[in-house]
Amino acid sequence: MIWKKDATALLAAFATGQTTPSDAVRAILSRIAAFGSCLNAYSALSTTLEHEAGAATERWARGAPIGPLDGLPVIIKDNIVSAGLPAAWGNAALGRRVPDHDERPVARLRAAGVLVIGKGNTPEFAVEGFTDNLTFGATRNPFDPELTPGGSSGGVVAAVAAGMAFAGLGTDGGGSIRRPAGYTGLVGLKPGIGHVMRGGGLAQVLLDFETVGPIARSLRDVRLLDAVLTGDQPATAVPQPARILAVPTLGDAPCDPDILTAFEATVETLRAAGHQVVTGALPYDLSALNAGWGRIGEIGLAAYFLRDPDVARAAAPKYRTMAERGEKASATELYEILNAVYDLRNAAAALWGHDAILMPASAAHPWPAGESHPPEIAGHPVGRRGHAVYTGWVNAAGLPALAFPATVEQGMPIGMQLVGGAGRERWLMDVVEPILTPFRWPDPVLGPM
Repeated sequence: MIWKKDATALLAAFATGQTTPSDAVRAILSRIAAFGSCLNAYSALSTTLEHEAGAATERWARGAPIGPLDGLPVIIKDNIVSAGLPAAWGNAALGRRVPDHDERPVARLRAAGVLVIGKGNTPEFAVEGFTDNLTFGATRNPFDPELTPGGSSGGVVAAVAAGMAFAGLGTDGGGSIRRPAGYTGLVGLKPGIGHVMRGGGLAQVLLDFETVGPIARSLRDVRLLDAVLTGDQPATAVPQPARILAVPTLGDAPCDPDILTAFEATVETLRAAGHQVVTGALPYDLSALNAGWGRIGEIGLAAYFLRDPDVARAAAPKYRTMAERGEKASATELYEILNAVYDLRNAAAALWGHDAILMPASAAHPWPAGESHPPEIAGHPVGRRGHAVYTGWVNAAGLPALAFPATVEQGMPIGMQLVGGAGRERWLMDVVEPILTPFRWPDPVLGPM
């Protein structure tokens, strides 16, 4: 089955003539026709995809692909600008606008030959940990359509995990690649600041916290896409074996027992691979950062709405309320928030004497689709970001992190994340690669595989 191939295998099949981009696109469109309405992963589909696939097929037949990814069908998150398709960001006003240019990461992928299948649904303004909006509705998890795939890259992960795309491009402003990847058994890279250059996109309501990164069913696909997105930067050498700090919990924040069990199994797997893994607490007090976290998105939305009132008028009431709160922020308050961010960046620059930090990607399993968050974790009541306690600090610190699935034989996938120092994206992949198991398809939830 063509749609079950990872991107690397598909491109190899193009090179040998075993299959073609047109075959791949037909397979993807068939999957979307079968399961698209069930999962609601796409907010828009390209109308030129089959034509573009035909052109790529002809190039491969001539032995003249335009780049290393020629003919590869990929889904793009709907807050990343892509020519010919709305960057709706879950908003009806933006959904009526069709950009005529690609944001820089998309332009790099297209130059390498990528075919954009369509846009992956996202919560409005990508500031939520679930995927639902008034314009396109809720996206569902392929492993259990009653549940959310998380957010804000929920549409992308649902499509990739269901075989409705070979890979995807997402964003991560507080865990929006890592948690959804964990909920769907995928590999996702949250790059450090500056690793994947941006430009020509939507407003950055989450400051420089939000970075663009690849999501795929295999680590080798993430490597391949990352090399294209960054111009194949050299890896940073780090001594082996790695010194890894394993942090199972943060303060008194609860975590689901099954996730902690999977975490301990991952620790033992890394130790068996030869790494020096020590379990302990994160040696930094995140309370100052956490106190101002919610204000960042509010202030960002307030500034954005002032520049684009049409988008503000179309926004869901809760986001208009957020922006109203943000308008009341003083320069002194913003300064204190930024000061907490800079303090963290200085403290985390050397990872407190470790080469990497291992944490769960999320504190909770997926919850019912359309609901904003699980109301409790491990019997303890939690707020909107109770499930997201492990991820936001990495964005604020500007560091790279790789999300990867723990080994789980059945049930819902469980994700882990390995956080590295600045510039160590490729090295994180080197550490994780030997311990990864193949992608586990969500069979039989979506019928015969």
